[in-house]
Amino acid sequence: MSSPETSEEKGINLNAKREAVDLRGLPLLSLSFQALGIIYSDIGTSPLYVLNGIWPPDHPPPPREDVIGSVSAIIWSLTLLPLLKYVFISLRFGTTEGEGGSFALYQGLFPPVAKDCDADRTLTGDSTSLDETLAERSGGRRITHKVRWPMLIWCLMGTALTMADGVFTPAVSVTSAVGGIGVAKPSILNKVSGIAIAFLAALFLVQRFGTGRIAWTYGPISFIWFLLLAGTGIYNITFHPAIFRAFDPSRAVLLFVRTRNYDILAGVLLAITGCEAIFANLGQFNQLSIQLSFTTLVYPSLVLAYLGQGARLVHDGNAVISSVFYKTIPGRTDGPLFWIMFIFAILATIIASQAMITATFSLVQQLINFKSFPPIRMVHTSEVIQGQVYIPAINWALMIGTIVVVAAFTNVANLTNAYGFAVATVMFSTTVLIAVHIYYVKGLPPILGVGYFLIFGFFDALFWGAALKKVPHGAWVPLMIGICLLSLMLLWTWAKSLEDNFDRKNRKNLRQFIQQEAYRLDQDKDDNAEGAEDDSSSSESNLTYYYMPGVGERTDTGEVVRRERKKLQRIPTVAVFLKMTHGKGVPHTFIGFIRQWPALPRVVIFLSVCIVPVARVPKEDRYAVTKVRTIDGFYGVTYYLGFRDRFDVQIHDLIEKICDMERAFNPNGSAAVIDRIRAVAQIAATHIAPHYHVVSKEVTAGPRPVSVTVNWMRRYLIESIYRRLATMFPETGNWLTSAEEIIQVGIHAVI
Repeated sequence: MSSPETSEEKGINLNAKREAVDLRGLPLLSLSFQALGIIYSDIGTSPLYVLNGIWPPDHPPPPREDVIGSVSAIIWSLTLLPLLKYVFISLRFGTTEGEGGSFALYQGLFPPVAKDCDADRTLTGDSTSLDETLAERSGGRRITHKVRWPMLIWCLMGTALTMADGVFTPAVSVTSAVGGIGVAKPSILNKVSGIAIAFLAALFLVQRFGTGRIAWTYGPISFIWFLLLAGTGIYNITFHPAIFRAFDPSRAVLLFVRTRNYDILAGVLLAITGCEAIFANLGQFNQLSIQLSFTTLVYPSLVLAYLGQGARLVHDGNAVISSVFYKTIPGRTDGPLFWIMFIFAILATIIASQAMITATFSLVQQLINFKSFPPIRMVHTSEVIQGQVYIPAINWALMIGTIVVVAAFTNVANLTNAYGFAVATVMFSTTVLIAVHIYYVKGLPPILGVGYFLIFGFFDALFWGAALKKVPHGAWVPLMIGICLLSLMLLWTWAKSLEDNFDRKNRKNLRQFIQQEAYRLDQDKDDNAEGAEDDSSSSESNLTYYYMPGVGERTDTGEVVRRERKKLQRIPTVAVFLKMTHGKGVPHTFIGFIRQWPALPRVVIFLSVCIVPVARVPKEDRYAVTKVRTIDGFYGVTYYLGFRDRFDVQIHDLIEKICDMERAFNPNGSAAVIDRIRAVAQIAATHIAPHYHVVSKEVTAGPRPVSVTVNWMRRYLIESIYRRLATMFPETGNWLTSAEEIIQVGIHAVI
């Protein structure tokens, strides 16, 4: 093959890898400010309901030492988990592309194969094996592939529960804030759910504007909210300065020793909900921006707020227990500051929902890129940060789920029961994965991984145990959602890997599949020109014929079938064949297509798409062309797109690029070839979008009853579920082309 074109672009490296965003100075401060409006409002709105989650409003106020102990438990939970575990440790374990969350940790252990866009244009070579490159990475140690599926299931469960958390976070936060209106206006307390649903609907409707625009809108609101929390906290502390004893961790320990009430931890857990969103949203921002904003504003404000609420609960007791947050706002109940806090509480809880919504978008993006989720449409909303995406289908699914949850649970107490379990499970999942990362990816001594697991796993297990007791009281809902999502992810990952392995094993060298033979007219006078055209490089006395060789092929039953040699007619058209998988050689879908339709277009273009880590690729640099020298009219083309570019293959531009390549390859003898290419391009241009019609193969699994059962289940999962999902969510479903005609080609694949 020949490729005069290189992959180096004028000004843009088309072979560059996506990397974490690295900003300094004013841009870093700007991104940190945006993070306030996206990441922290979930954990920042916890003061609305945490103390009432520990000490129910329909119970008598707790003794002074119990209040101090509960505030101590909250402060040290904030310090050990969000601050230490997530902000200072977990953020260092994102992918090299800057993504975070449970699935990012799995990708660190089992990195996906790096896509070689140049190799996609090699049609006369063999494809590489997945196993040769799957475990290769810089630094660290290899982890055995025997644990790949257990680790995948573990991390997907964490990812699924994080997405389930994306349903409950908006429900809990907004309902809690709206419930504050009952403090000043008890008459409309029964309308809280309806008001909350209206706010939630508005929240999801604005998602299409993108993370950046939303962050700049929400950022100032969150900034003021944290200042209000800090200010009211400082004021309330003056009522009982001894509340600072809560910084002594022994106060928290003595609380549980004294009360023997393990359920208190389920309430404390509500203070750290949203910490997983800090890690999951890493791809939307970057490590430094999150660390800067959390340590300088978020953490101090939350600590002051809880200290202030604890001080007022000790000092006033019965007067504030019914609604600790709203009753501890300085001034009278319906005074100006109360309504200011109420308005900002509503706004902050709406923003709180944003943290898990954007985290869910980031996680789904990772899942789609790793082929563990159906390829639904993603919209990149930033010109700078590739991780900022909006996914319409996920947005509407979250909206429907959240509204149903609010309507079904009717009050905050029931919602918080369901809320904490997903959070605690995800935190423990992350701890296990990071402990493994420390040894296998970072290459650090195993004692560090064991120490990390023992310390943070202990605290995570405490919270998880407390949350587990809430399963019969509502926590079964996020668990059910998580299991459904996990089942979908596992099915898609398994079936898609079978399909890709089938494609990889059945790729062929183009020269092995199509033969080109030239004859002199005086050597074979009985042959006529039917079914053949003059080759572009032949003289008038030569004819060129194209054949599919009659090789023997083994069927599924093991029988070898000899195929007859078949002549292929060249027709005057251009065919753009989309390569749906990466690798060298000709995909099996093209081989099956030619067998069904034994004719070759005069110009055959194998088009593969390569997304590069820039927003937009200039028009003149979008196509890289490789010519197959041994068979006329075949070209491999890489179509380079920025992550914000629209898929729009212009046949005219592509043909001109091919002509330029022909001119550079053969300066003196290319005129006839170029004229022929342009002539057939004017006649017709067809896009061929292939896909596999998957069929489950029979497997042997022990005794006949077991084998029959396994094959039935396998056939049901692949043919009844996966095949239908693949039809509903095709990889080409959102691609727009300039072709006059698109042919959808389905080829059987026995997987």
